[in-house]
Amino acid sequence: MAKQLDYHSIRAIFERFHAADAEPKGELEHVNVYTLVVAVALSAQATDAGVNKATRALFKIADTPQKMLDLGLDGVTEHIKTIGLFRQKAKNVIKLSQILVDDYNGEVPNSRAALQSLPGVGRKTANVVLNMWWGMPTQAVDTHIFRVGNRTGICPGKDVNVVERAIEDNIPADYQHHAHHWLILHGRYHCKARKPLCGTCIIRDLCIFEDKTL
Repeated sequence: MAKQLDYHSIRAIFERFHAADAEPKGELEHVNVYTLVVAVALSAQATDAGVNKATRALFKIADTPQKMLDLGLDGVTEHIKTIGLFRQKAKNVIKLSQILVDDYNGEVPNSRAALQSLPGVGRKTANVVLNMWWGMPTQAVDTHIFRVGNRTGICPGKDVNVVERAIEDNIPADYQHHAHHWLILHGRYHCKARKPLCGTCIIRDLCIFEDKTL
């Protein structure tokens, strides 16, 4: 496991992230909180670009739980068939939509426990929704954040739960809101898994990754 960077280095890193992009955004397309939940749930083991391609047409006709139920399982399945694990995901979308209609009057709850009770919605999905829609400083740790956190020393940990706690403990409070977006985008476009772009990295001098590329 990577060593832990000191507080001043971590603050300097996020000052640079903020200067480069003060309001980082998630890349999953959505029109309301319900479609955000669906999009994030569909993104498990899939790319944001792939999910967006599938959901653009879907969300035009089914942007509420009831409309999704009216579309039906076959209709949902047809729309998302290009996404990995699409059959199970379609079943989850129908099930979570039914729960929202039956138990929440068609509204999406804003508690992690309630969100995680929905089929296909885990802690990461719940954290994304709480952060992106309600502005809570929750941290959704995906493969990008796990890699960046350990490589750089910002938030090292042996599993995603440890990394999530490390983000909460190590990153200054004034950067908590956007922390996971900065880390995801940095991992997606710069600190890539196989060929990190260390030569053009804005935090190269602060990062403790030993195998930096030129």
